Amino acid sequence: MKKLIFSLLFSITATLAVAQQKATNPRPITLAEYEKAKTFTIADLDKDSYVKIENSYVLDRYESRKPYFITGDDGLKKRIDLYKLIAKEGMQEIGLMVFYTTETGKLYKALVPDFTAESKVWEKYFQDVDNINKEEKNFILKLSYILSKELAFQQYKVLNAGKNLSEEAGTYGSDICFPGEEIVAMAGGKSKMLKDVVSGDEVMTIDPISKAATIVKVKELTVHEAKNYAITSLVLISAQKSESETGTLVKLSTKIIKATPNHPMNTMSGKVKIGEVNIGDEILCLNEKSGKYEPYLVLKKNEAAGGTQKVFNIVADAGNTFIMNGVMVMQK
Repeated sequence: MKKLIFSLLFSITATLAVAQQKATNPRPITLAEYEKAKTFTIADLDKDSYVKIENSYVLDRYESRKPYFITGDDGLKKRIDLYKLIAKEGMQEIGLMVFYTTETGKLYKALVPDFTAESKVWEKYFQDVDNINKEEKNFILKLSYILSKELAFQQYKVLNAGKNLSEEAGTYGSDICFPGEEIVAMAGGKSKMLKDVVSGDEVMTIDPISKAATIVKVKELTVHEAKNYAITSLVLISAQKSESETGTLVKLSTKIIKATPNHPMNTMSGKVKIGEVNIGDEILCLNEKSGKYEPYLVLKKNEAAGGTQKVFNIVADAGNTFIMNGVMVMQK
């Protein structure tokens, strides 16, 4: 996959390399350029597709793309515009400028460095997007979605913050469970935190084929002793896209599910352990607005030590699944 991603980015820059054979292309953006570029602006995002800055840089609308308009579960519409940042000397692409406009017109800017950038530039980028995310809820998620559509390698860097997560140590064993603070769909439209479920409670179970919901009774809530369990975390999205004259409209809905890596999941292509679920797989989830069960796409997958904690699972008197955080999961 990494080879494919690098090939994708290389193909983007290769055309310029042929045209500019005397220049080193691409060249890394410097930290000073990174900081300077964050002051660059576009007067009219609807009209200005090619802007020269100080006769040294160019902002060129990325692949002539129209803007994205993303509406999340909060109903607030955000606008995202992408521009290539090009150093005029040698006409080298050194980054990707992201202009993110909120529903109130507030503008946030992020600069995704070219993949040749030094680690100190990437570290500054990660810090910058994290700072924006603290102020603008779900900024990183929406940015990641756009980058995943346009530039897969940058998505990898954003999602993992440059870490090699495989090196983080956690306890792998036979315990097949969830952390306890997920929300379980109960009978009567109610919900309850997993760790608070007790024998005799009634929970919802879903037939993966017919998507029919029935109510079953909890026989036992299995509780395993506190350990530093390895935890697999999936971010799932439902993105409904449509095109208009002004841009690409995206209705984005997200869910997160966590479990020990050996816990079975029922993807649309079959039963696998959550640790073996792949990015791009589809998992049946509840769309709270439509009330229907729909496949959501796995956008992000992390596996890391979850810290010392108990883990839990439901054993019911019927059915094979239950709904947790709006995601269909398997009983033990």
